[in-house]
This record gives sequence, C-alpha cells and structure tokens, in this order.
Amino acid sequence: MSEESPERPRLGPDPDQTGSSVNPRAVCKACDRLYRDPKILPCLHSFCSDCIDRLEPFSGPDRDRDRITVLCPACDSEVELPPSGPAGLSTDHLALDEVFQETLLTTGRPGCDLCGEGEAESRCQVCSVNLCEFCCQAHRRQKRTASHSVQAVEELRARGRLCRPVLCSLHPGQELRLFCQQCDLPVCPECAATLHRDHRCCPARDVINRHGDRIRELVSVCLRPRLERLEESLQKVELSQQALQARVEATADEVRAFARGYASAVEAHCLSLLRRLDELRVQRRNQLHLQRAQLQQVLLDVRGAVEFTERLLGCGSDAEILSAKGVTLRRLTSLAESSYDPHPASVAPDDGSSISFLPREPAGEVEGFPVVGVINSKTTDVSKCTIEGDGLQQGRQGQQSSFALVCRDSAGEQTARGGEHVLVSVVHREKKNCTVETTVVDNDDGSYGVSYTPEEPGLYSVWVCVRAQHVKGSPFALNVKRTFRRHSGTFHCCSFCSSGGDKEARCGCPGTMPGGFKGCGHSHKGHPGKPHWSCCGSTAEQSECLPRSVLAAVSPRGHLRTVEL
Repeated sequence: MSEESPERPRLGPDPDQTGSSVNPRAVCKACDRLYRDPKILPCLHSFCSDCIDRLEPFSGPDRDRDRITVLCPACDSEVELPPSGPAGLSTDHLALDEVFQETLLTTGRPGCDLCGEGEAESRCQVCSVNLCEFCCQAHRRQKRTASHSVQAVEELRARGRLCRPVLCSLHPGQELRLFCQQCDLPVCPECAATLHRDHRCCPARDVINRHGDRIRELVSVCLRPRLERLEESLQKVELSQQALQARVEATADEVRAFARGYASAVEAHCLSLLRRLDELRVQRRNQLHLQRAQLQQVLLDVRGAVEFTERLLGCGSDAEILSAKGVTLRRLTSLAESSYDPHPASVAPDDGSSISFLPREPAGEVEGFPVVGVINSKTTDVSKCTIEGDGLQQGRQGQQSSFALVCRDSAGEQTARGGEHVLVSVVHREKKNCTVETTVVDNDDGSYGVSYTPEEPGLYSVWVCVRAQHVKGSPFALNVKRTFRRHSGTFHCCSFCSSGGDKEARCGCPGTMPGGFKGCGHSHKGHPGKPHWSCCGSTAEQSECLPRSVLAAVSPRGHLRTVEL
C-alpha cells in the first residue's frame, strides 16, 4: 500500500457499535453506524456511499429511464443521482471530521493506518491517515510528503475540532487550492495545469468571499427569516397540540367523573326502586293476609252455622229443633244479613299484575343527575273511570263517532299503563238484534279510544265495562239521529199556502210536514204574517222568505217549488 494514498481512518476494535453518547453527526441515518465514505445528496442529507447505492430506484409513469432517482431516507424527497452513481456525489468532509473526532473520543488512541501494528501518535492532515511514531518519521522523510502538516493525536483531541485540507480524488496528496470558474469546481494545481488548462482558474481564497457571501445572503435574507417563521409556526402548532391534548385529557377526566357520578346515581336509583318494590310487596302481602283472614273467619262462621243447622235438622227431634230454634234463627239471620258476602267472580285478589316497571318514565334527579324508570303500582278503580267525548251521547247515522275511556286509580289519577280488559257494546233499544261493531284502541297511557259507526237511527244503550265491571254511569243512553237527504227543490216559507193550509200535507222525500205552525215574520201579499211550516228536510237556514207573491207548485219528484207570479 502506497503511503501517499489516503486511507479511511481506522474506527477502532468495534466500529459498528454506537451508543447513545455517540455524536449523531458522525452516524449514518441509513445504517446507524459511523460514516463510511459519506456522500451529500441534493437534499443536503449525507449517507454512506454504499447505503446510497442500496437505495431502490424510484420509478413513475412519466419518469425518464436514463435518470436514476431515489427517495432520501431522511426526508422522503425525490433526489436525482449523477450518471456515475454515488461516486459522482460530493464527499461530506465535515462528516469525516466528525467520525475522526468520535474515534478519538470513544476508542482512545487509534491504530496506525500504514503499518497497522503500533498505536497512532500523529495524524497527517493532508493524507488523512493516522501514523505511529516510526511511520510518522518515514512520512516526514518522503519527498512528496515532507511538507505535509502532521499533528499529534493528543493535540487534536484537546482542540475538539479537526481542520485538514481537502485533497484531490484524481491526484492523491494534492490539495484543492484552486477554483475553476467555468466548471464551478475546486481543483488542485495539477488539474488546473492539465484538465482545466484552458479554463480560468484562480486561488480559492480569492473567490471564497464572493461565493460565501452569496450563500450567506440566501441564508440571511431568505432562509433565516423563513426558518424563524417556520419555527414560530411549528411552535404554535406544538403548543396547540399540547393544549388540545390537555383539553382532551381534562374533558376525558370530566367524562370519567360524570360516568362515575352517573353510575353512582343510577345505582342509588336502582336501590331506591328495589326498596319501593319491597314496600309494595309488604303492603300488598299484608292486604292479602287481611283479606285471607276475613274470608277464613267468615268461612268458619258460615260453615259452622250450616253444619250445626244441618245436624240439628237431620238428627234432632222436634222438641230439640224447637228449643234451639231461637238461637239458630238469630245466628242464621245475622250471617245472612252480613254485608260481607263476596261472590267468587267479583273477588279480585291482588296478584301483583298492577305492579310494573316503566323504564322510560322520568324519575326526577338523584345526586344532581336526571334518571328515568319508575315503579308503577296504580290499580284501576272501575268506579273512578271516566268517559270523555261527545260520541257517547249522540251520533249520526252512517257516520263514525268516538269517545275516550280514561282509567283512574282510587285517588282519581290516570293510570300510566294500558293492558286493561275493556269491553264496549252498543245495542239498539228497540231492535234487539241491531248491534254496532266497536273498535277499542289501547293508548298504553291509561286511556282507550272507542269508535263505532251506527247504521240505524234511534236510541241505543252503550255498555262500557272494565274487567267485567260497569264503569260509573254504564249503560249510557245514545241518540243516533237520521241523516237527511238533501232535496232537489227550493224550499220556502210559504209551503202552507201551496198545500191549501193542509197540516197533513206530505213531501215527496217522503217526509211529513211538521205538526206545528211557525211564524214567518214577513208580510206576503194575500196572507200577511200567515203561519207556515216546511217539510222534514228543510231547516230554518234553508227556508227562504220571498219579498213578493209567489205561487207554490209541485215538482215532478213531489217537492214543493216556487213559481213567480
């Protein structure tokens, strides 16, 4: 190996191991190891040359196949590689400096890059190689390397920053001290004398200010203010994210507290409902016990009296019967006249059917939380039930009528549930075989809608029963009126004249003339203020009082009509 050729700095015994204390500027983000020949992508992110070479080429429908485009692993930007591949990219010399500094800090004194045997005590800043004491003396004796700057490793470590020249890749050992303005590239003296001999090349120190000022201007005028604005905007977004997260967490805590409180309120409401249900059980059980005790006592009294009487009549002599007649009759009479004589069909023991749970009924608030669900224990008292609506007193032939039955408890309050057995029967009083079909609709709120359509006029009886018991006022009297046909003739107040004063005159509808007289109130020629009447289909609104004399004649259908004189 030629000592003039620059070598990659030795990384120590285990170069692949990196820790949390490793300088991140010395680590490749693609392989997570110290840089090996770092190259700068057009997006200014640096990666190892072999890491860039392993990137998958990015292809698209309109992509030029002659160009190699890859995605930057750091920013996902589409970057284009030169035709020569990663080798044509610029070397990141700053990254190499960071790698050497990191090597000095982590591995101590590195090994010699030339002989590979001793520890490096010096480093050639031009060749970028680490040298042991023997190789350093040989490096200084070489004619081509005698002028190179060699510094002690301990001095570089104490300085904390590595300053070394950038060497030409085509002419090892030659520093890039010149700048070709036509090619816009730094070159070494040999490149300027050969490859760029017809180009204008000048010392790098003469153009660094101009190019550096341009870079600084772009940074200070355009990018630095934009960077500050972006940082400020990003800070606002981050603050908003933090505020959003804090608000969401606070709201979540409120929701959890609400859920805990609401669950506690629901649990307390549940316990209250269960206590109410147990109270109803005890109350109804005591009532059943009392009813049972009363029935048992009456049963014993009646059974004892019956057995004694039957034994007296069956086994006693005449004298024995007559001697016990007085006390026996008094006891039997007392039992017969007793007001407590329930019929089995009318006895309705409380089987708990009136107790129900209404889950959607508002139940007020518990611990400040609104709750629903109540225990309904209202029992329908048939004597308190009411009828609402005019359809129970009057109806019209052929027209539907309706009324409402409202079931109420013993306190007169409407029961909040349905399910009662309601029976409604409409029967003609004169025509016993004339019944009307009824429809009962349970509204599930303690009310029931009843509708019917009578086909015959006349008086009806309406039976309304709840649990086979008549409600108060049942049976009700219903008057169904006849529906009159409209007459095709014109009716007027002078129908008395057209009939010659005959009270028995009949209209062709067929209808009879009303039996009474009705004053007209108008003066007619020939019979001023004469009493009159009209046929059955005529009403006061339909009658007409003509302002002058008319002659009443009979129409073809038999109806009276007027003819002007």
